[in-house]
Amino acid sequence: MTDATDIRIRPAMRDDVPAIVRIYNEGIRGRGATFETRERTDDDVRVWFDDPRFPILVAEEGGETVGWAAASAYRARACYAGIAEYSIYVATSHHGRGVGRLLMPAFLDALEGAGFWKVLSRLFPENGPSRALCRRFGFREVGTYRRHAQLDGVWRDVIIVERLLRAAARTP
Repeated sequence: MTDATDIRIRPAMRDDVPAIVRIYNEGIRGRGATFETRERTDDDVRVWFDDPRFPILVAEEGGETVGWAAASAYRARACYAGIAEYSIYVATSHHGRGVGRLLMPAFLDALEGAGFWKVLSRLFPENGPSRALCRRFGFREVGTYRRHAQLDGVWRDVIIVERLLRAAARTP
């Protein structure tokens, strides 16, 4: 097994779409990180690249994509234009190897560079690795949405996490 120092983080390109889809679909099938149950296609993910304002990064090892991070709009209203939602997924073959730990700081830098002042997401309470990653990088657990949605017929809670960026993080 190689360690995280062999992993390179870079901006994603459209050529990365099949690998992003493969990793995302592993996460969907695993049922530990998303309410989504419909697996994604290349066409579903290709549209993520239509708005260059939202960073997408990949982690690669030996030329193989082993993880990704992507931002998306939080809400359509103009007052929320500086808030991004995020997702980070790591190939199951690379869980526990520090891929998320390498992706997150580069992703936060990319978000700041794109002008975002806040990033947020929702996590399943049982997703210990994602919660630990968020704590490590200064995310705050804001609260819990109880019975937010059903997954496979079971109500699931989610924890809301947020991190302030740029000037918003420096303002008292």
